[in-house]
Amino acid sequence: MIELGLADGSLIDELMELTAQSLSQREIQEHFNIIKEIGRGKYGKVLLVTHRFRGTPMALKVMPKASTKLQGFLREYCISLHLSCHPCIVGLFGIAFQSNEHYCFAQELVIGRDLFAVIQPKIASALEFIHSHGLVHRDVKPENILLLDNHCTQVKLADFGLAQKRGTMIRFITGTLPYMAPELCTMVMLEGQKEVTAPPLSVEPSLDTWAFGVVIFCILTGYFPWERCMDSDDFYLEFADWCRMEERPIIEEDIPPLWKRFTPEAMEMFGKLLALDAGERVTVGEVRAYGEKDWLKKAYGNEQQETTEKEKASISRITSVHNKVDEPPNAM
Repeated sequence: MIELGLADGSLIDELMELTAQSLSQREIQEHFNIIKEIGRGKYGKVLLVTHRFRGTPMALKVMPKASTKLQGFLREYCISLHLSCHPCIVGLFGIAFQSNEHYCFAQELVIGRDLFAVIQPKIASALEFIHSHGLVHRDVKPENILLLDNHCTQVKLADFGLAQKRGTMIRFITGTLPYMAPELCTMVMLEGQKEVTAPPLSVEPSLDTWAFGVVIFCILTGYFPWERCMDSDDFYLEFADWCRMEERPIIEEDIPPLWKRFTPEAMEMFGKLLALDAGERVTVGEVRAYGEKDWLKKAYGNEQQETTEKEKASISRITSVHNKVDEPPNAM
């Protein structure tokens, strides 16, 4: 796999230009044996292939030209290539080409499953690496965190389709997802609106920090804490009200219902990752100290084996939303 010694995200544009100049024309079947389709989404599909001459198994990401701009393809490929030297990020083979109908690039084949049980330090390490290169992933969610083994000892962060350079300005988005930070949700273009009232938002690592906190909640519960970070969502509003208290209570009866299972140490960690003010959020690396702590109350499983009615409603409602929003909304 390719290893690059690029200093920061500012060289992505140069790498994109060089890749565009050398992007070869070839048909998939001429160079690869297609075994089966292993993934599909709004932006394309992923094929399990073997190289016809070398026999190397690969995951080939295939994006239709009809719905993919060349710049978007080049950006995802070059950012992925730039970061692929990190052991917790999906690797690339340095193979990118176009066919008559598709743009394609080859990735390391990761045999695993979508993640709801992951070792926290590995994802923190991957995000720190991304941020150190002046980039923001922008799509940190369980589906993009892959396991290579049943013991969660090898973990890979994947999919850089939404990754952008730090400081890139977002003018609006077309929808919200549960792992989007509240400042990003204010940029949504509602039906019937011609423009959003909020000023353009700068893409910053704090967006990944928030999403990382939501992923940890998912790891520990199996569902999202809310549908969207807006005051119209009761589950988010309960958590936001708790965050706004000058001295956050740790007495169980004062903690929002969906969060009662967590220890005071875990709630302290969530308070830092999910700070409502993006400027007050810690970096992902700063929560490593909590990795050795107990996150779930020992008595919770015994004394509260039956899920509360409110939790049942949350699980049902939020899981159904998760199933409908596999693809991230567009951002401009």
